[in-house]
Amino acid sequence: MTPRAPEREPAGGPPTKLRAVLAGGGQVARAGPLEAFKLARRRWQAAERVDMSGLAAELGVNRVTLYRWVGSREQLLVEVIWSLARATLERVDAEVKATGGERIVQIATRFLDAVITNRGMRHWLREEGESAMRLLTRYATGFQPRLVDWIEALLREETEAGRLDLPADLHEVAYVIEQLIESYVYLDLITGEEPDARRAEPILRMLLR
Repeated sequence: MTPRAPEREPAGGPPTKLRAVLAGGGQVARAGPLEAFKLARRRWQAAERVDMSGLAAELGVNRVTLYRWVGSREQLLVEVIWSLARATLERVDAEVKATGGERIVQIATRFLDAVITNRGMRHWLREEGESAMRLLTRYATGFQPRLVDWIEALLREETEAGRLDLPADLHEVAYVIEQLIESYVYLDLITGEEPDARRAEPILRMLLR
C-alpha cells in the first residue's frame, strides 16, 4: 500500500496553476499547465534540456503565458522530478514484499538505484549539476520535503502495524534517510566517485535494524 504523506505547509514558492491542476483542481484546457508539464517531462526523460522558450513555442503560446502557468523554470522542474520520483517510489513499493525496517531498506535502495541509472537524471546532473543539487536539496524548492514526508509515511505505516520500533522521532529518521539517498545520488559531483546504490544498503540496514 502506498503510504499517505502527512499534511504539511507546502514548500516550493507561490502556488502555480500547474500545481493546482496536478492537485486535482483547476480547469484543464487543450493548451495549458498540464500540457506544459507533460511536454517538459517528455523532454527531461529524453535527456533533453527543458528550455522555456522551446516549450512555449511548441505549445503555441508566449513565454509570459507559460510562466503564468507553471511559475519559474525551477518550479516546473521540481514538479517534473517529483512526479517521476513519486511514480518510481510507488512502483518499487508495490514490488517489495518485505516488512518492517527491511521494507524501507529495499524501497530506498531500489529507488536510489533507479534515480542513479535514470537517463534523464544523469543528463541533468551532468549538464546542470549545481543547480540540480540546489533544487533537490533545499527545503524551499518543494522537492525535499515531499520526499521526506513520503518516507516518514512509510516509516509510520510500519510502526503502527507493529513491524518497526525505532527509538527516535520518525520525521528525523525520514530526514536522515532522505539525506543518505541524496548524498549517494550526488556522489560523482561531490567526490568524483561513481554512484552505486549498493553502497547505501548496509548503512540503511544498520540505521533501521
